[in-house]
Amino acid sequence: MHLFLKKLRFDDVPILNKSALFELLSQRFDTQEKTLSQIPNPNLLHDASRAAKKIAAAIRENKKITLVGDYDVDGVSATAIMVDFFRQIPYPLQTIIPNRFSDGYGVSPNVLKRVDADIVITVDNGITAIEAAKICKERGIELIITDHHTPLETLPEAYAIVNPKLSRCYYPFEEICGAQVAWLLLGLVKKELSLDIDMKGFLDILCIAVIADIMPLTDINRAIVKEGLKVLMHSQRPSSIIIRDFLNKSSITSEDIAFAIAPRINSAGRLEDASIALEFLTAQTTNKAYTQFEKLNSLNELRRTTEAQTTNEAFELVNEEETIIVVAKEGWHEGVVGIVASRLVDHFSKPAIVLSIKNGVAKGSARSIGNINIYKLIKQNSSLLGKFGGHKMAAGLSLEDKNIDLFKAALNKSASKLSPADFLSLEKVMGILPSDEIDFSLLELLESFEPYGEANLRPLFLIKDAQILEIKYFGKDKSHTKVLLKQFAHERKPIELILFKKSLEMPSEKKLTCSYGVTKNEFNSRVSVQLIINKIYNY
Repeated sequence: MHLFLKKLRFDDVPILNKSALFELLSQRFDTQEKTLSQIPNPNLLHDASRAAKKIAAAIRENKKITLVGDYDVDGVSATAIMVDFFRQIPYPLQTIIPNRFSDGYGVSPNVLKRVDADIVITVDNGITAIEAAKICKERGIELIITDHHTPLETLPEAYAIVNPKLSRCYYPFEEICGAQVAWLLLGLVKKELSLDIDMKGFLDILCIAVIADIMPLTDINRAIVKEGLKVLMHSQRPSSIIIRDFLNKSSITSEDIAFAIAPRINSAGRLEDASIALEFLTAQTTNKAYTQFEKLNSLNELRRTTEAQTTNEAFELVNEEETIIVVAKEGWHEGVVGIVASRLVDHFSKPAIVLSIKNGVAKGSARSIGNINIYKLIKQNSSLLGKFGGHKMAAGLSLEDKNIDLFKAALNKSASKLSPADFLSLEKVMGILPSDEIDFSLLELLESFEPYGEANLRPLFLIKDAQILEIKYFGKDKSHTKVLLKQFAHERKPIELILFKKSLEMPSEKKLTCSYGVTKNEFNSRVSVQLIINKIYNY
């Protein structure tokens, strides 16, 4: 199926000049760009005012407050923002980020055993914590839930639930991440206590969370990421200094965060413990931040090795006839199944679920593509599951291993009603660029529409049946490819493309059809326009 779908995208692909490209990119934004001053009042978030008043009262009355976060980038970032805010008051805050392997997800009965507090605040979790809420009530702990995940029909019995996806919430923009919900709430706490804290000072961490949690980069998210990347370039926060030194660029893009920083922060929770990442983001000296970042680098290398091995094994288990891929195996590392699911989605152009089996229980992650709501499909078959949660493009789930085949069959039956168009990747090519349009002014045009990410994808362009002039390999182990080609017979100027982490062999017909993105390359103080191959098409 997936090769056929790739073909569909090449119908009537236009040849573009810069003017036409500018018009196409402008159409992505319905209204004028928002600024930070236009972020809607946090009071519009359901229960936010009630929660802020309770937190402020607890601080005045010197009560014990415990924060329970989450082990992904969004959860760790939300926790880090809370830690920094309470430090600036200053006020003691106990923080717990559950361990993926020993605690499971979010605030839970197991986590509550370690809590001695008057108030528990959750960030980026809690919307499904019905059992934990009961325990809090029994123990006289007031529970404040801040989350952004999709609620179930039954809500936890908490003092306050702050979540833009609640049906009774009237916040104008609901596609915000957990760190944003926490940040907005803290803005109200600041007001309640008349504190002199600059909320803009948290944007360097906040923008990392927005990008890493794949929030749509439109509306207020666009404003937050745009400003956050600027703050990141100048912030004296030790972790931001280390990020700048590591990236070593004159300006940082959302893609730098998505591909270089977020995976490192994520690796701690995936493979060991998220406290390593939290200590990086909240480090008070550059020495401490550097030490933690080195640990994250090592874990990220281990994650890559583990992920590559698991991906190879998962590929062997895929049944290409299935509409939704479901693979499971005993012993797969629970921390990499989400990344492996993404790899399967990229390759097969279908949603994928990857499950790790241990002691008769399968736990895993789902990733989607195009217009397919994977959370909705999973929910339709939730009678076979233990737990599940997530959103349209990504979800987590667990079930008894004896139910895997039943779940796979039921899921594929539900998916049989989907339209083939729903499977089309949203990464559609915009058009074909003649070689004389590829220059520094094109780069400037593209930069003017940054930040790129979800709902504002970096533009991809098409090269179709181009004549390959030369193929070279580079890098320490010659694992990267440089392709020199001629796009049209009449063009004098050849085009050079880069394919990272893959050695491309010369096709027998010496022709190439691929999509590519245009990026700025900074090396040894020299700036150049670089064309990066996104996908090679066999059609």
